[in-house]
Amino acid sequence: MILKKATVLIVDDDPDVLTAVKLLLKTEAHEVITEKNPENVNWLLQRNQVDMVLLDMNFNSAINTGNEGLYWLRKIKEWKPEVCVIMITAYGDIDLAVRSLKEGANDFIVKPWHNERLIETIKELLDKKEGVKSNKASVKSVAGEKSILGESDVMQDIFYKVNKIAPTDANILLLGENGTGKDLMAKAIHERSLRADQPFIKVDVGALTDTLFESELFGHKKGAYTDAREDRSGRFEDAHGGTLFLDEIGNISLQQQAKLLTVLQNRQVTRLGTNKALDIDIRLICATNLPLPELANENRFRKDLIYRINTVEINMPPLRKRNEDIVILARHFAKLYAAKYLKTAMDFDLAAIQKLKSYNYPGNVRELQYTIERAVIMADESVLRADDLIFSILETAQDIVAHDDNIPLSLMEKNAILRVIDKHNGNITRAAKELGLTRTALYRRLSKYDI
Repeated sequence: MILKKATVLIVDDDPDVLTAVKLLLKTEAHEVITEKNPENVNWLLQRNQVDMVLLDMNFNSAINTGNEGLYWLRKIKEWKPEVCVIMITAYGDIDLAVRSLKEGANDFIVKPWHNERLIETIKELLDKKEGVKSNKASVKSVAGEKSILGESDVMQDIFYKVNKIAPTDANILLLGENGTGKDLMAKAIHERSLRADQPFIKVDVGALTDTLFESELFGHKKGAYTDAREDRSGRFEDAHGGTLFLDEIGNISLQQQAKLLTVLQNRQVTRLGTNKALDIDIRLICATNLPLPELANENRFRKDLIYRINTVEINMPPLRKRNEDIVILARHFAKLYAAKYLKTAMDFDLAAIQKLKSYNYPGNVRELQYTIERAVIMADESVLRADDLIFSILETAQDIVAHDDNIPLSLMEKNAILRVIDKHNGNITRAAKELGLTRTALYRRLSKYDI
């Protein structure tokens, strides 16, 4: 829907805001309705074909919830779920505005806004409502291997959300299976934040024991424990001014959760062996492969900590749920690894593309990446065929890969060869055929890996 045909409702108890927005949209929209009292919104929605609501975050109303905007947002979505809602907020309420995205808001603007940007935002949302796609976006954290690409609707929604929340300091929880790109997304968010020039520190907290957890995150003083031979800053201090990314947050113990919660509440850390508290200024991003309902089990994870780390959640979809992105990603990896291994540009024939699309990818994007890398290494031609795509190698190594981003390709290949030879009871001809190799090539690998 174009703005010229749209009806826009503005709900704000500040008459100056109502006047300013009405004057701005008067020549842009079909009709502009203003309302000071949010309690009249339902009546207006029932009597007008409203396409867009601009809703203030704060009202001096009888509801008095402290965040009236969220209350009325829920009501609007209950009365007219198809209506687009843009929240109007002051800079100090950005966290609430970000939370409104989780409650169903389509966007938010910060006072004072830029008129051109407000009109552009309204137009984009109305177009999206009608299924008119704007130029495809992609979030790229860094060049090369660490690109996040996708044209699927689910990824476009994620990119849109990321571009909105990245400039804020809202804490973010990344959810998704192993291999879906949570670590790359964390880096991309940091690079789109106002802290991009400051440190980005990643910690795999799920792998830390209780003692290492405190020392690694909070630091220690020389002599604090047996192996503490010198003073050392913790990761919170290292990330001061920047972003701290805590990976596998769902695997930490309840005792560790209590210590982490205290630091996040007080915004201070105390090194082991000292009593001196140090102020910290960080943007926190966490990730877990646990589903949110499982994470919300209080026998496993503290709810108060979930609320603290989860101002906004982003669900990274498995590759099987974004089928239209598979070929895009495959071609990206083929180009990347052809350049890395000094080969000519490579593409896929139709049978290879069909094979790529029909596979289930239990290891997600990471599995696809290693599959294409191996195919490029082994290929003798510039066109990759279905036989060049050997998924069994990554399925063999799947459990290892899920726990180690830096697993060597050589180890994965060796494990796969052993598995396939064992499957065929030592028959080299059959093993070579399943692996997509000649007998000679397989014998070379047996020699290479001392098998």
